[in-house]
Amino acid sequence: MDIQAYIHSGIIESYVLGLASTEEAIEVEKLRLQYPEIDKALEDFSVMLEKEAFENAIAPPADVKSKIIAAISEDERKTRIVPILPFKDADTNVSAPVRSLRVWRFAAAASILLFIVSTAFNIYLYNRYNEKNAAYIALLTDRNSLQANNQVYQTRMKEWESALSVLHDPKMAMIKLADVRGQKNLATVFWDRNNKDVYLVANVLPEVKTGKQYQLWALVKGKPVNAGMIDPACEGVCKMITTPQAEAFAITLENEGGSSTPTMKELCVMGKV
Repeated sequence: MDIQAYIHSGIIESYVLGLASTEEAIEVEKLRLQYPEIDKALEDFSVMLEKEAFENAIAPPADVKSKIIAAISEDERKTRIVPILPFKDADTNVSAPVRSLRVWRFAAAASILLFIVSTAFNIYLYNRYNEKNAAYIALLTDRNSLQANNQVYQTRMKEWESALSVLHDPKMAMIKLADVRGQKNLATVFWDRNNKDVYLVANVLPEVKTGKQYQLWALVKGKPVNAGMIDPACEGVCKMITTPQAEAFAITLENEGGSSTPTMKELCVMGKV
């Protein structure tokens, strides 16, 4: 059992605040006897609540007490009190029934005041619990996101390492594809002379508009042969169609999905083998 995950699941706070179900409360009671960490977490959270209660106590409005006492006094004034017993209390001039009634009324007022304070305190604790729980969920989400991004990064690193090992093979021919004016190298083709595999690294090919896509061609005996569409999602080394022989490679801009013949007016780059 992952004790730390259980402690941070929110069950500790729910149990201490009385929000846990009967089954959850029974489970916590059993586990706190088996695992000192859970028992300590319960104690720490209880101490923290007590500390915050004193530090952040919410006092009721100043006029609450005066209003309650005034209401009781008004009720006493309107109520006709008939003594049942004729004797007087030894220590006061007020009859025992009247004195008892006043005690109960003040007790009721104190109960109401305590209820108001208790309600305010419970609302405060509930809000604090929600804040803590939301912060924990946010941290957990960030951690999961970082782990996912790290896995993607590790996968890409492995892909690059595998591709670099292939490209550094002495049997691999490197063909630089310059723009039609021959001024800039925009892409590079790596052609394995043994198994005829073709790889493309699109160095700085311009971004294309929606509905357009780059297509690689191999020039074989003076005729263009399709060598594959360049996937816009491919980052780094892209595996293209195996080409048994070629005198040159070129890239044209075609409609998305490719063409059976190259659009020569859209010729972008070309390089001889």
